[in-house]
Amino acid sequence: MDNQELLKIAVKAADDKRAENILALDMRGISLIADYFIICHGNSDKQVQAIAREIKEKALEYGSDVKRMEGFDEAGWVLIDLGDVVAHVFHRDQRTYYNLERLWGDAPEVDVLSELSS
Repeated sequence: MDNQELLKIAVKAADDKRAENILALDMRGISLIADYFIICHGNSDKQVQAIAREIKEKALEYGSDVKRMEGFDEAGWVLIDLGDVVAHVFHRDQRTYYNLERLWGDAPEVDVLSELSS
């Protein structure tokens, strides 16, 4: 599976659990950490955990390796490391506080959601 397929699977998993304001960033040439970042949020601890769990389960179901998942129990900021795709699932308040979109503002946005709905 290539990185763009993995990105689509993870974004769809987040969308299936009603993650809000899903943003996919192309980090190639900007960060050595990953090729893509997904940033989204939920409105409660339970929703944040459900989103993170779904991303992890779908990645495993499609044969991707989940390197690690951090922050699940606290549910303020859950990081799911899928290798070249890293998903950041925030609680709404934490997303505003950390503002990763501004931090990585020079990364181009990837319009994955419109591809999934067509």
